[in-house]
Parts: sequence; C-alpha cells; structure tokens
Amino acid sequence: MTSSSIPAATALGGTAFATLLLIALMMGGNHVAARIAFDHGVDVVTAVCFRSGITALVVAFIVWRQRVPLALQAGHRWSLPAIGVLIALQSYCLYSAVARLPVALALLAFNLYPLCTALWARVLYGHRAERRVLLAMPVILAGLALALDVFGAASGLGAGAHWGRIGAGVAFAVAAAVIFGLALVLTQHEAGTLDGRVRTASTMALVGLIAGAAALVQGGFHLPSAPPGWWGLATLTFLYGTAFTIMFTVLPKLGVVGNSAIMNVEPIFALVLAWAILGQRIAAMQVGGGLVVVGCVVWLGLRRTSTVRATPAPR
Repeated sequence: MTSSSIPAATALGGTAFATLLLIALMMGGNHVAARIAFDHGVDVVTAVCFRSGITALVVAFIVWRQRVPLALQAGHRWSLPAIGVLIALQSYCLYSAVARLPVALALLAFNLYPLCTALWARVLYGHRAERRVLLAMPVILAGLALALDVFGAASGLGAGAHWGRIGAGVAFAVAAAVIFGLALVLTQHEAGTLDGRVRTASTMALVGLIAGAAALVQGGFHLPSAPPGWWGLATLTFLYGTAFTIMFTVLPKLGVVGNSAIMNVEPIFALVLAWAILGQRIAAMQVGGGLVVVGCVVWLGLRRTSTVRATPAPR
C-alpha cells in the first residue's frame, strides 16, 4: 500500500504500462505456484506464513532504508490490528479457494471485491455507490455466472454435481472478496493517513504471526513432501514479495499508481499460466465470462475522480 492522495493518472508510457502488467503477471504466478505447493504437501497456513513473513521483512527494510516516519495516530492503534486480522482471514480464504478451484476461477470469484467494497462503504460510512458501480454490478455477476458455469452445462455434470465439486472453493473465494472489501474500506477511512509502506509492513507482519500461530496450534508447519512443493513455496514467496517491492519502489517514481486497475488482469495471466503449467482448462464460455468480469473491474478501477488514493493492498 502507498500513502497519499495523488492526482488522477493520465496516459501511461510504455515502461509504466509494462511495469503494471509485470506486477499482474507476478501476482497471477504467485497463485499458480501456490497451487503447486498445495499439491505437494504444503497447507494454506504454512504458505501464508512464509509469504507474509518474508514480505514483511522486505517492506520493513524499505521503511528503514528510506527512513519513513513511524508516528501513529490514536485511530491507528486499533485499525492496524483489525486490518491485519482481516487480511490474514482473507489470505487464508483466497489460498483455500486456489487449493480447490482452477486458479483463474478462484481469482475471478475473488474479483467481486469492488462490489463488496462499495457495500461496506455504504453500511459503515453511509457512502452511496457511484453510478458506474451500480451499472457494473449486474454485468460482473452475469460474467461470473458464466465463468463458474453455474448450471453445470460446460462440465456436463449438471448443476448439483458441479456445485458439489466447486461449491467449497467458490465459498472461500467469495468470503475472501467480502473480507478484502471490508479491509479496503477500513484502510481508506481509518488508516489512510499512515504511510502505506508502514501500513503494509505492519499488516504483513501481523498476518505472518497469525498464520504462524495457527500452524503451531495444528501441530506445526506442513512443509513440502516433494521437490516441486519446495519450488512452489519458494516461487510464491519470491513473486509476492517482489511484486510488492516494485509497488513501493518503482510505481511511485513512475507516477502511475492511479492506473493500478490495469493490474486486475491478474486472472487472465493466471488462466494462461495455469493452462501452461498445471494443465488446467476451462470451457470457452467460462473464458468469455472471465473476460467480462475482468473488463468490468478494470473499467471501474480506471474511473476518473479528482484524486485517486493509491492503496494496492496485500492479498
């Protein structure tokens, strides 16, 4: 997460556009690597602990190196722990979805979070949803229905058997979207004045501690049972940490954080990578529904306002 309000972004240059796409590619690759780790003995809390703990150390080093002020206001003393707990729950739910669904479908279901953010803002702070959000809502839901093959037509299983196979994964992905939406709203309204590097370092540290404690409660870490699992665990940690390092060191210099909605093409990259690496395939109808969802989310993210608060959040 970065810190302050900045003018709405204008046209992107080639380097800036490529950087945003690179971040989306790394985040998509992170989830594909996670699936490899899960298929070879790693459990969700172990993956979340390794990923979050190492990312916290990287961002904390950036905070120290750049001499970022650490002063906290009174509201930060409750909002930062609350956000950390929410992100820990969201991370667990999203990785649980990735472990149960084709990676692209898990991320597409998670892309309901802009709608959840608008709902939480309305419930907690009385903010009315923008007209663009209201217009996009039914389109996103229709696209998601196609992507998830809600009637089981593409799978040939029928609705009952199809949902028996994907229901738990979809539930985890939607729960992740709901929780992430709440975390974003609290971040903006309760912790938005805190430098994003400090906010992310504290959040990732707390997520890592929660995941580590959960691992100890269940008897210890579930480490990989085969070499591909180690590669998956190392790769997901490297990609996640590198993506966030780029967010804090490169994007502010390029002045394009307001265009970060372009990074929501992550499910498309995940779809291609999962097909190439994991052999996961989904029907053409589902691909079309996914493109509808991604297109609407990008359209929402690129809306123009007088200022854009740059808050790419850990996921």
